[in-house]
Amino acid sequence: MPEFMESLDNWSGYRPVSRTLSEAKVARFLDLMNNTDRLAPHLHEFLVKEVITTSDFPDLFGFTIERELLVRYRAAVPDWMNYVATGVMPNFNEGEMHKVQGNQNYMPRVVEKGEYLVQPVSDSHYHRRVYKRGMQFDISWESTVNDMLSAFDDVPVRFADAVVYTRAFNATSIYTAAAGPNPLLFGAAFVDVDGGVVANQGVLPLTIGNLEITLALMAAQTDIHGRPLGVRGMHLVVPQPLEYTARSILTSAQYTYAATAAAAIPLPTTNVVSQLGIQLHVDPLLQVIDLTGTNDTTWYLFADPAQGKAMQMDFLRGYEDPEICMKASDKVSTAGAPLSPFSGDFATDNIFYRVRDVHGGTQLDPRYAYAQVAP
Repeated sequence: MPEFMESLDNWSGYRPVSRTLSEAKVARFLDLMNNTDRLAPHLHEFLVKEVITTSDFPDLFGFTIERELLVRYRAAVPDWMNYVATGVMPNFNEGEMHKVQGNQNYMPRVVEKGEYLVQPVSDSHYHRRVYKRGMQFDISWESTVNDMLSAFDDVPVRFADAVVYTRAFNATSIYTAAAGPNPLLFGAAFVDVDGGVVANQGVLPLTIGNLEITLALMAAQTDIHGRPLGVRGMHLVVPQPLEYTARSILTSAQYTYAATAAAAIPLPTTNVVSQLGIQLHVDPLLQVIDLTGTNDTTWYLFADPAQGKAMQMDFLRGYEDPEICMKASDKVSTAGAPLSPFSGDFATDNIFYRVRDVHGGTQLDPRYAYAQVAP
């Protein structure tokens, strides 16, 4: 057992999966593993065992897993990428995203032969950072002996699911916390890094009327110089219990007010919200991260990142995609020759793979987000 625990902490024997393999060799490997030629069972088993003894097999298998992982990840584009901006960081050090105010104000008139006056400009910044995340997977040597093909069927899927889930969880955590909307981005009187006080949190339940009110509140946001920004809330993010309410609001052509003596409103009334092109996003992780009693009724509005960034997910430059590596076997034959990694490690006979991903989330300008915590 001590040797096994030590092997988990010692990654010196791990090596990156080879990328120098030809497509032809990979194609032949896949054909063999999937038995596309419909070989007889005894012949197929013999050829598979023959490949296992070659030095190319670990690289071929690792290359295949990595390629399947990246294809799966890119095909299933996470929904959060529509309303969370993305960027890259050059290293693991904390970086700054600067925010300059003052260059977009109203230009004063310059009289004939008059001097162009310098306008006041202020500078502030947000902090950004990325972190390394990952885990290891191991396959027992007995599994490779008992069922060579089935033992490996779900490895690429598990790798891909781990990366997708981790990124989605951390993206949701940028704007949601255990106590509700993340206080680093939302508040009834939130102070931004530029010193401006922003109100971007309320207590309204999700209805057509309340969505209209929230859209108007976002549009009324101003910068520290009082210049109206005209923020457009284009992304509505809700937990699963609010999905059908949200879809009804965004797709209904009309809605009805109850006529009263105080306000006789014509029936029905056009639902202009459905004409604004607001995109609906259902985030099941909201109820996983938010542990309050209102996690099923809290909803969020975000501007499109092209207009303004409320938050951002950063990746390490050159490592935007997840990486897989394999641990070389620490066993040698009695003749002193190294053994294939697929013979397992010395202590447990286990075969180890590791997945790594580097990213980090940052809260940015609160003017481009709004949260409603309905009681």
